[in-house]
Amino acid sequence: MTALLPPEGVRPATEGLLVPPGHGKRVRTPAQDVTFKVTGEHSRASSTFEVMVPPGFDVGAHVHTRSEELFYVLEGELDVLAFEPRVRTPDRWQRWESSSGNRVVRATPGTLIVVPPGCPHAFANPTDSPAKMFFQASPPPDHERYFDELLEILSAGGPPDHAAIEALRGRYDIEQLTPLRHGHHDLPGQ
Repeated sequence: MTALLPPEGVRPATEGLLVPPGHGKRVRTPAQDVTFKVTGEHSRASSTFEVMVPPGFDVGAHVHTRSEELFYVLEGELDVLAFEPRVRTPDRWQRWESSSGNRVVRATPGTLIVVPPGCPHAFANPTDSPAKMFFQASPPPDHERYFDELLEILSAGGPPDHAAIEALRGRYDIEQLTPLRHGHHDLPGQ
């Protein structure tokens, strides 16, 4: 018996999606390497990505009013924040502390972080080795569109257009609280 495969991208409603290792749309810049695994085309619930976090990268503390996110560390180590600090200082989120005593933690493989809407969060790779994480954002497709449009801005050549990036973040529910950085020399306390 020969199995008939549906045309590319067409799947009967009764069939799931299987994405083999190394497959998925890849968005790659010097500061990020993101592979789309599940998009809004395949799920009403969330977009799912595999993210390589280079040494020295710091996404900066930020908050979403609508999005819920889930991070699962697969390889390497990341410093992570997922709480409202006593004071939102404009820099050095790694030193933030919540009113209940929560502090930034070093996440190792197997660590899971869930971030509800309205919760400040951040991750940074303070090590000399890349880290890999599974990242899920709900609802789709905001993060997919954000990554695609960010790649367009960064592919324009020359220094990044910070005004365009700020406008992009505003369109996709990202309020940046501390600066995004890439490279150990930019990280505070390094």
